[in-house]
Amino acid sequence: MDLTVSDLAVGRAGVPVLAGLNFALSSGRALVLRGPNGAGKTTLLRTVAGLQPPMAGHLAGAEDRVAYGAHADGLKAALTVTENLRFWGAVFGQRDIEGALRAFDLEALADRRAASLSAGQKRRLGLARMVVTGRPVWVLDEPTVSLDAVSVGLFADAVRAHLNGGGSALIATHIELGLDADVLDVTPFRAAAETMAHADEAFL
Repeated sequence: MDLTVSDLAVGRAGVPVLAGLNFALSSGRALVLRGPNGAGKTTLLRTVAGLQPPMAGHLAGAEDRVAYGAHADGLKAALTVTENLRFWGAVFGQRDIEGALRAFDLEALADRRAASLSAGQKRRLGLARMVVTGRPVWVLDEPTVSLDAVSVGLFADAVRAHLNGGGSALIATHIELGLDADVLDVTPFRAAAETMAHADEAFL
């Protein structure tokens, strides 16, 4: 089933940020969001993920199908890499974490506590959570932050594997990932500047 957005308007604290959005995300496909900082990409992703309601329009196909990866890695510092993945796997009813460990080259770190990981290692572990959710739609906000070039490649490979398995991905990123993906620049859909004057761009 496709994820479809029709004449969607999203905002923050009642302030319109983006309006008139229309797109479809099919199984096996990725859509990359582009636009300057503060353009509204995060607000759109949070809306698709169900963390806030749309201001107008229609969103279909997201219900209980989305795994959301935000700026925070969502890790429990006192738990090991393995324990973190098992925790998130249990939340989503998944038991197999081996594929996630392999995909993000975490096997050698399996017994390390998250608190002792580097920023890049924490990011890889945070992204590995997407694999253990078992959900078909990945919604990712600047997923390559703190990743070196090798780790960016691991992430891109994981997305390809997800797409090849029939999943889909909606990704806000400024990095070229080498994916066969469609691109949507949200800039033309920004709400009128005067309506955004009091918006907190940290959350856009």
